[in-house]
Amino acid sequence: MVKTAFIFPGQGSQYVGMGKELAEHFPVARETFAEANDALGFDLQDLCFNGPEEELKLTANTQPCILTVSIAALRVLRQEVGWEADYLAGHSLGEFSALVAADAMSFRDAVKMVRLRGGFMQEAVPVGAGGMAAVLGLERTKVEELCQRAAQGQVLTPANFNSPGQIVISGHMEAIQRGIAVAQEMGAKKAILLQVSAPFHSPLMEPAGQKLKGELAKITINDLKAPVVTNVEAEPNTSKERVQDLLVRQVSSPVRWEDAVNRMIGLGVERFVELGPGTVLLGLLRRIDGKRRMFHLEDLASLEQVKGA
Repeated sequence: MVKTAFIFPGQGSQYVGMGKELAEHFPVARETFAEANDALGFDLQDLCFNGPEEELKLTANTQPCILTVSIAALRVLRQEVGWEADYLAGHSLGEFSALVAADAMSFRDAVKMVRLRGGFMQEAVPVGAGGMAAVLGLERTKVEELCQRAAQGQVLTPANFNSPGQIVISGHMEAIQRGIAVAQEMGAKKAILLQVSAPFHSPLMEPAGQKLKGELAKITINDLKAPVVTNVEAEPNTSKERVQDLLVRQVSSPVRWEDAVNRMIGLGVERFVELGPGTVLLGLLRRIDGKRRMFHLEDLASLEQVKGA
């Protein structure tokens, strides 16, 4: 059997219309959207299918919307193709999708948690006080040095180790601006401010993590049916006792995506399937290791490609 990993996207992959084709053609996808609407008490389906984009981009909306489309895609894949995963992983918010896929938490609980998580992350820092920037073409040690140089008493830290030469930094807005200037001095190919509403995956998010901890304590965490390779450690976790702590730490810790992918490859994964909107993670995978078999599922055309594999 081909060792397979299902991978789930995070914030930034959303677009108006996502999930619509799957819902139109598969009852299991329609039921997923109905379940999300019922759990949250608002029309998430309409927001995914029809926007407006400005509403969809709000963190507290984006997170449950992406999770719902990812789980709809997962359910269609299982029903129509029958593939299962040896390993699961998700980028930031996508780790909740991975945990649903592992049966560690119910979809209903997960969609409520990420709605709250998005709100907590937004509330942790006033809008405009923090931000993120992508630094392209510098190695990790250089980006860490850049953060130390540009912080000047403020918070500035690597937030996403996405792929070789693509690292996102996060922190106070003034420190981010200094970091962009320092990155250029240090020979980065590019350093660009990202259109995000908060300094995600930095110590500034610790208050959000603590609020999330309180909410996670209220839900049931089940035994994991497949290992989830976590953002915080880039190692497979199979212990339900560790899920809550890892999700809390993840909010203010770097997303070690490149390490997580390399760990799965080291464990023998040959086939990666991105489930949910867009192909951001497959793009990162190509930069990390272009030799793996790659698929995604978000609509009928991508489903046909998976079926034809």
